[in-house]
Amino acid sequence: MHLGSLALKGEGGKLTNRGFVIDDQGEVRARYDKIHLFDVDLPTGESWRESAMYQAGKEAVMVAGTPVGNLGLTICYDLRFPELFQRLSDAGAEVIAVPAAFTVPTGRAHWQVLMRARAIEAELFIVAAAQAGQHEDGRQTYGHSLVADPWGELLLEMGGEPGLAFAEIDLARIADVRSRIPVHQHRRPIPRLAS
Repeated sequence: MHLGSLALKGEGGKLTNRGFVIDDQGEVRARYDKIHLFDVDLPTGESWRESAMYQAGKEAVMVAGTPVGNLGLTICYDLRFPELFQRLSDAGAEVIAVPAAFTVPTGRAHWQVLMRARAIEAELFIVAAAQAGQHEDGRQTYGHSLVADPWGELLLEMGGEPGLAFAEIDLARIADVRSRIPVHQHRRPIPRLAS
């Protein structure tokens, strides 16, 4: 079972945004600390500094042999870094979990298209559980939890309200898609930029 992510005490007085995978015996099979922290100054004057409170993770994590297949772990803003998804795919991930808390404006604009893009690029399943609704601090998160297959088709998309839903994942779909568009076989090292 993937537990989303929790804010836990880290090193040096900072927190870490950590996801867990726990097996059917209650044992922690994997831990993943969010690598990419969201720091931004918006034109509205609003400022977000995850790095002020959180320390960044240092390792990509893939868990082999879970009931849903080989599971890659990411958290929220990691979604905007396709190289992480490619690294997990190259390591054998068949499904990548993306627990998230996107704001409503960024969710409306980017949530679905980025999830589908990561599924298509890495040619695997994306399972994205997303916080939805109004929070006590006034934030409103977008929700729209979804499951995307390797072709980019949505097997599930929830709305903006909290809820529970299920989708069936057929891992054979990965080989089918990869046989149609064999990007994993065609990938080449990127040469240096000419000046």
